[in-house]
Amino acid sequence: MENYTNRKEYISKLMAYKDKDLIKVVSGLRRSGKSTLLELYRQILLQMGVQSKQIVFLNFENFELRKYLDDLDALYAHIIGQLDLSKPCYVFLDEVQNVNKFEHLVDGLFVKPNIDVYITGSNALLLSGELATLLSGRYIEISILPFSFKEYLTARNIDSSNKYLNYEALFFDYVNETSLPKGVELRKGGFDKIYEYLEAIYTTIIEKDITQRYQINDKRTFGNITKFVATNIGNPLSPNNIAKILKQNGSNTHNTTVERYLEYLVASFVFYKVNRFDLKGKKQLATQEKYYIVDVGLLNILAGKERTTDRGHILENIVYLELLRRGNKIWTGTARNNEVDFVCKNPTGDIEYYQVAWQMSDESTIEREFSALEKINDNYPKYLLTTDSFTQNRSGIKHINVFNWLLETNKKKE
Repeated sequence: MENYTNRKEYISKLMAYKDKDLIKVVSGLRRSGKSTLLELYRQILLQMGVQSKQIVFLNFENFELRKYLDDLDALYAHIIGQLDLSKPCYVFLDEVQNVNKFEHLVDGLFVKPNIDVYITGSNALLLSGELATLLSGRYIEISILPFSFKEYLTARNIDSSNKYLNYEALFFDYVNETSLPKGVELRKGGFDKIYEYLEAIYTTIIEKDITQRYQINDKRTFGNITKFVATNIGNPLSPNNIAKILKQNGSNTHNTTVERYLEYLVASFVFYKVNRFDLKGKKQLATQEKYYIVDVGLLNILAGKERTTDRGHILENIVYLELLRRGNKIWTGTARNNEVDFVCKNPTGDIEYYQVAWQMSDESTIEREFSALEKINDNYPKYLLTTDSFTQNRSGIKHINVFNWLLETNKKKE
């Protein structure tokens, strides 16, 4: 368990909502640490003096609970029967999407006095449809991501405040291996162990969470689309383009099918979709989204030996996930003759612009990256993130070393 003590911000979020009249929903990729987070939180409750008669913890991936998956009444009775309802009680339902009509169970527990409900799921659609309607305004979602660069270093017992670390080498480990908590523990066993682990997770997500759930018969096409998106991280994509390219490779797939498959991948947290934002008209555009992958390590499985995705796009992917962790709403910025990597609305509602490049290797790169930000004529903060050790600000744009930016503690603007 020690390895997870660095998920402080997630724990403090849970603590902040403890005993508040809201259902706590922890969502995120399979194996990104949701169960561990709840387990850790349960330990904290016990340390705070909560008795075991006040806690029920069920993981619906467990074989012995299968008899309850289609029997809500029995499951409800099983839970209530274990609790001392004269005191505040805590019910944890892990991977609750496996329970048939689970939203009624959650609602039934929630309306009962003295019960604080926590649920996890590895599908974003968990919160759409019936559940959202039934529980509207009564739940808070905590979205969990795999380890940040900083958490990764902590998990490897590396002191990230040490100014003399070779960040670049550590960063390559981080992106070439995996950011998934358990995967980091496997590093001692060598890369093969990590690879097997990633392969197993990917197979489970594709088989269990997607192809079975949505009854996809054409697994080959689904696999090809997944691989195509993985090798095009950070490039503008549209279902039409993808369908055309698949057609050239002899697979006849309609663009609505492509669109549906992309939605499933996003709902399972494999990819995150970023909409385009028109910098001139200040509005969201409906085409040519970009996709980023939840764990760059998965590219080992999806893009294979020819991980062609260049390091600039990999860095962009890591910056995107970090901006997400820091609570931003994110778009990619576009104008007629201009592209900016990220337009963000930060947690306090302010706009910020980010441009990401691997290195300022020559004059033309410097010119290109700075001018992308310079062309935006407003006074919001603009940042250029690169791996250069020596950074130069220009026309109000802050040029920051990306490793320092990733390792910043609480980046609070207030």
